[in-house]
Amino acid sequence: MKKDTIYGVFKQRVTQNPNGPVVLQDDTTITFSQLDKTVDAILAKFQGERHEFIGIVMRHGYLQVAAMLAVLKSGAAYIPAEPSLPSDRINYMMRNAGVNLVIDDDFCKDLMPDPPEFPDKSEPNGLAYVLYTSGTTGKPKGVMIENHSVVNYAEAFKEEMKIGSGDVMLQYSICSFDIFVEEVFATILNGAALAIPSYEVHNGSLEGLMDFCRRHNVTILDGFPYLVADVNHKPELLPPSVNLIISGGDVVRDNYISNLKKANVRIYNTYGPSETCVCSNYFRIDNAEALSDGTFLIGKPVKGVDVKILNEKFEEVPLGETGELCIFGEGVGRGYLGNPPEQVNYVTLPDGTRFYRSGDLGYQLADGNMAFLHRRDDQVMILGRRVEPEEVENVLNEYTDIDRGIVRAFKDEAGLHYLVAYIVPEVGFSLTSLKEWLKSKLADFMVPEFFVALHKIPVTDRGKVDMDQLPVVLKEGEYK
Repeated sequence: MKKDTIYGVFKQRVTQNPNGPVVLQDDTTITFSQLDKTVDAILAKFQGERHEFIGIVMRHGYLQVAAMLAVLKSGAAYIPAEPSLPSDRINYMMRNAGVNLVIDDDFCKDLMPDPPEFPDKSEPNGLAYVLYTSGTTGKPKGVMIENHSVVNYAEAFKEEMKIGSGDVMLQYSICSFDIFVEEVFATILNGAALAIPSYEVHNGSLEGLMDFCRRHNVTILDGFPYLVADVNHKPELLPPSVNLIISGGDVVRDNYISNLKKANVRIYNTYGPSETCVCSNYFRIDNAEALSDGTFLIGKPVKGVDVKILNEKFEEVPLGETGELCIFGEGVGRGYLGNPPEQVNYVTLPDGTRFYRSGDLGYQLADGNMAFLHRRDDQVMILGRRVEPEEVENVLNEYTDIDRGIVRAFKDEAGLHYLVAYIVPEVGFSLTSLKEWLKSKLADFMVPEFFVALHKIPVTDRGKVDMDQLPVVLKEGEYK
């Protein structure tokens, strides 16, 4: 058995615990051996064909997981897409990758009940998957990740999170985001089980989702800070079985976990771009103090990964000084499919060492922990002075009478920036009081000119703030 491929490690778990549960659904419990047989049954439909990339556009469930493993076992890489994505976007991804086979739900009907066991053609340095993310050119770009990177990440996850047989991970993320890779492969490669809710439960109320977790004895919740904040707002819904909560994909704030800190549960802040296989840094925050702006450190590099704070000459900066977070080691992906302009973010040094420039700025403390500050390109000029909207946002979220707030910069028709704050106010909120408080924390030019009250901050399927759904306050005509 291969030790450095996703399917190879999965097969080891099948051998070790064939009758152990690996996928839990409302109406089905799938064992490791059953999932492995389903892998071969799906593979039977295309084995013998030569594919470099295979698309997977399926509803979430054990068949989707089996399809991914079947593609990997065949030696190809999978390209995932949610069926709910616009067809034009799915078609672009598949054309861009040269895909000529797409596995969907219909493809997985009428599977062979007793398939032969096909050979494992996966290789450690072979591609495992391509995730399409937003690109600066306006077209999605495909991030290529190899098998060994995922295997290393599963090992790093086990070392820090102590996951194993008996644990149950909620599968909540969409398949085209790297949290999905963590949910699925860091779970099943470590012998744990995956609990996959139905579409209705996933997209329904928090109460329904937490009830699903309770019925399936979920021990690990993994998701964007917005999910964590929602659970924090109603901590009574958290099932007693949950002992680990992981936040990733965006900044987590102290007021997102204020109630959860009182529960007997470990909470982690994680950091890392998709280009470096899920996460490069972990930091436990349930027993830690937040920074002065209400955010948390991102911690230290995970096993098999090195993170350095570099200047523009790729030299390490002194402790405490700001530089770019650059990621080295097992997690660094092969690059972007098709060599788009962003390929320059993957750097190869004269000695052959490769690393990824994250575009994020941060600094390192004497104890080795790191702090994320902001993107290197978010600064705007207001009244001739540089302002980081994220800095204003951090201060805004310290105010006790708002549940959540974000700050965005826009340009008026004269090309001058102005700030808009979007807030979810609590009962008794006073805008006058908020402005006075902000002025006590920030220079006057940093206080947003406009405030918009919302019932909820809109987010995309990927859990990011949905800019298209935010109302824009126009200043002096058109905005840009």
